[in-house]
Amino acid sequence: MTRKSIVREYAESLIVAVVLALFVRTWVFQAFKIPTGSMEPNLLVGDHLIVNRMIFAPDATGLERAILPGRPIHRGDVVVFKFPKDPERDFIKRVVGLPGEELAMHQKQVYINGQPLAEPYAHYLEPASAETQPHDARLDEYGPITVPADQYFMMGDNRDNSEDSRYWGFMPASYVKGEALFIYMSFDEASSGWLPAVAWSRLFQRVR
Repeated sequence: MTRKSIVREYAESLIVAVVLALFVRTWVFQAFKIPTGSMEPNLLVGDHLIVNRMIFAPDATGLERAILPGRPIHRGDVVVFKFPKDPERDFIKRVVGLPGEELAMHQKQVYINGQPLAEPYAHYLEPASAETQPHDARLDEYGPITVPADQYFMMGDNRDNSEDSRYWGFMPASYVKGEALFIYMSFDEASSGWLPAVAWSRLFQRVR
């Protein structure tokens, strides 16, 4: 094999690797950093996530779906999406209300079609109170509202500290970017010093 052919073979391999990396970055996976405490204590500021961009993507053909399997959005999914009020920003919240459902919240308890929703992931800073008016009534009481077709009601797990659908409305299905999969890196925001401390115990935890 001549030197020219060897160089060409390496160049072709490098080009293919770059193209594949760009494909994976653009169409399959995306990195996302948790910017606020709205999903605490399940996701913390300093967590870096891998997001599956294909699982909710519409498929053009059956072959495409066989190669890149997906599924519909389910209640409880943790989703990265374009913020409806500013599509240039990405948000991360949990799917709580599905299209066509009636959703209400009374004393912080979420009801779907009149039935209380079990939410082991939800966290509250203060207890609900029927006698006293909270700082913002939407933290305690909301609805009832009906989720429109092709839209979702999104809420942060940190219910008393989350800018979510209670404040800005529904999230269009077309704004979904992907499902949060796992934490690939996490830094302890409370650490001091020149370099951030790695929160080793959080690495590779599945987002649930």
